[in-house]
Amino acid sequence: MFRLRGSSVRRSVYARRASVVGGLTALLGTVALTSPTTADAAPPTPPSAAEARTQLSSLTVSPEGSSDGYSRDKFPHWITQSGACNTREVVLKRDGTDVEQDSSCAAVSGSWYSAYDGETWTAASDLDIDHVVPLAEAWRSGASSWTTAQRQDFANDLTHSQLIAVTDNVNQAKGDKDPAEWMPSLSSYHCMYARMWVSVKHTYGLSVDSAEKSALSSVLNGCS
Repeated sequence: MFRLRGSSVRRSVYARRASVVGGLTALLGTVALTSPTTADAAPPTPPSAAEARTQLSSLTVSPEGSSDGYSRDKFPHWITQSGACNTREVVLKRDGTDVEQDSSCAAVSGSWYSAYDGETWTAASDLDIDHVVPLAEAWRSGASSWTTAQRQDFANDLTHSQLIAVTDNVNQAKGDKDPAEWMPSLSSYHCMYARMWVSVKHTYGLSVDSAEKSALSSVLNGCS
């Protein structure tokens, strides 16, 4: 979850991945592919900054809870959404452009723009699906008292702005940090990220700690 590759290493790894994906695409010539389509290329739009400020003011402020008992296994993902497609593949198709999937729903070609760092990738293996509000953060903010079914819904939520395809090592660097500890490197995305975060916490009735609320307020107060 916390490895971070250097830019030169990433370019080398990316070149190898691109070569592998190119060969794989050729080998899949006899496999039925879905027709390439241009996706929305973004998660569901969260409420406006003004609404986010209102939602933030209504959230319970309390010290972050304990991580005792936490496990990613308590948030079952990625679940089957339709046919052979699980949540990860649905998000890859939604957030990408001209994405082609094979008969098992795996993305074999397309283009993905990572809003956190401004990078564009053409291999699905370079993308992680980020939980905007991380699972461990949710656990410490109230999800520890949920049922497994509720945690599954949270971990696979396609309706709200909780899932987004981003550069893999950026997601790994984020880990389970809240906005007081981590924000996307692209400052132009801070307003959107804060809106997304607050919307998810408001939807699920999760609490915020004082530093988290202060960081979110600071960002949102500068958003139009």
